[in-house]
Amino acid sequence: MKKVVLTHRLYEAGMQLLDGKVTVSITNTGKPSEMLSELVDADGLIIRIGSIDRSAMLAAKKLKVIGRPGVGVDDVDVAAATELGIPVVIAPGANTRSVAEHALALIFAAAKDILSSDKQTRSGNFNVRNSYKAFELLGKRLGLVGYGNIGRELAKLCSAIGMKVVVYDPFVKQETIEQLGYQYENELDELLRNADVISLHVPLTDKTKNLIGEREFGLMQPHTVLVNCARGGVIDEQALSVALKANKIHSAALDVLAVEPVSPEDPLALLENTIITPHMAGLTKEAAAGVSTMAVEGVLAVLRGEQWPYVANKEVYEHPIWRK
Repeated sequence: MKKVVLTHRLYEAGMQLLDGKVTVSITNTGKPSEMLSELVDADGLIIRIGSIDRSAMLAAKKLKVIGRPGVGVDDVDVAAATELGIPVVIAPGANTRSVAEHALALIFAAAKDILSSDKQTRSGNFNVRNSYKAFELLGKRLGLVGYGNIGRELAKLCSAIGMKVVVYDPFVKQETIEQLGYQYENELDELLRNADVISLHVPLTDKTKNLIGEREFGLMQPHTVLVNCARGGVIDEQALSVALKANKIHSAALDVLAVEPVSPEDPLALLENTIITPHMAGLTKEAAAGVSTMAVEGVLAVLRGEQWPYVANKEVYEHPIWRK
């Protein structure tokens, strides 16, 4: 029976799919060096939290597939996997609605000053109701940076409550956006200058790392809300902390940070105008079941020798291993 290593236990639906089909080993760590003793004879690896690098792949000589219950592969050396003929299975679309809803919830929480008002009310400050920090979203401009599955879903939700949607995505055609009644922006700077709410939906790559930094915060308005349910490294967090302290923007609502879990002493965690959730946007019951089952189905398919379509490196199937 083939062996599949899990960095951490999957949602129960995924575990049930594995049961009886493969031998499962759970490391409870995502650090390559700490997983190595289990990886050396593993046929498959599913990374819920953690990473794998080239050296670990070379040591795991039997490794045939890497699975991710999600779409982010910034912690996987995809180039090395492709070179070695290892498909990197992902789960596109399975958590789209959950992440979009979470982004919308963060937008509402920031716009209505929910967390600070709750804290002040519980401490006896009922007069916080007179601070007038909350604002309506009707007619406000939502600036979407990235228009993939999640960006598209959030656009629908925000449009439905009367927000104006503006999209920046160089990989999407202008006519595609305008046919939906949204505004297309050619330049990121223009979107940052004019949006009331900015929501990030881009992968973490060399080009998007610190995409939003000191210069970009200088373009935003004092009433701007910044939302990030993508990847922490997309924002220069030191620059964000400075901008929030100086009230250069209204607030930030973050589901992801560059280093997780966040330290209670992190400058962002100490600010009143920041909302932080524990990378949970895609962890509803429905989404967790969807991404775990999709990842497991893909891993099992590859182990059977099938060319599973939902992989981050489709060119891997040109490898000599797959040509056979």
